[in-house]
Amino acid sequence: MTSTQAWIAALDTSSERLRKTVIDLPTDTLDRPSFAGGWSISQVLSHLGSAAEICTKLVQRGIGGDTNGPSAEDVQPVWQRWNAMPSTTQREAWLEADRRHRDLLLSLDAQQLDSTRVPYFAGLLSVAEYAGYRLSEHVLHAWDIEVALDPSAGLPRGETDLLWQRLDLVVTRFRNADTLARLAPKELTVELTDRGRTHGLSVGTELHLSESAPALPDGTISGPADALLRLVYGRYRAQDDVTVRGQVTLADLQELFPGF
Repeated sequence: MTSTQAWIAALDTSSERLRKTVIDLPTDTLDRPSFAGGWSISQVLSHLGSAAEICTKLVQRGIGGDTNGPSAEDVQPVWQRWNAMPSTTQREAWLEADRRHRDLLLSLDAQQLDSTRVPYFAGLLSVAEYAGYRLSEHVLHAWDIEVALDPSAGLPRGETDLLWQRLDLVVTRFRNADTLARLAPKELTVELTDRGRTHGLSVGTELHLSESAPALPDGTISGPADALLRLVYGRYRAQDDVTVRGQVTLADLQELFPGF
């Protein structure tokens, strides 16, 4: 399996797990609040489903050599249509849109996996880069649903490890600028207590996660990879086993990482 195929396989696994989670949920459960603030379980599925519909078209564009990214005219009618669906229809529509998206990615041959450039919202991406964006979106929103049904739910280890590979991209983009300016400058150690490894988090004019911990840290953030990943994605829970020491606090980090 190539690295690109690994990202696609992980997305397929996440999709299949979510399908099994929601396929038989009654309407009153679909209407239950998810962990994503303001969205019910079915509205999270609607968000994922409309994205799958839009992204299938973007991948098809990329396969055909079209480099035009999504426009408001492309996406607004799709979002409006999905938002107007009742909860059970949102689930059924997600199942179909997600299946089409998964099938398209799994159908790409070696040449297409290597040469296709997907005109995504973030720019023109390789298939591996694109699959990374989609995996990030899918895994965290799937967890928004899973934890609403099972408060002990966590992120799967394999998907967590893949998402850690692109976490610098996330911390660079999804952070509160005012909080970043207030906390800077800081060099923090990030300890993954269940992986036996450390990273560095540099808080300056920009925010970056590195492979190496600082020699003289201003603070330390410790916890399981799953909980720390969710913290960066704005999904920290009070029961998560995260410890923060030094010149920053857990409240600082929650403010720094508002999520999406």
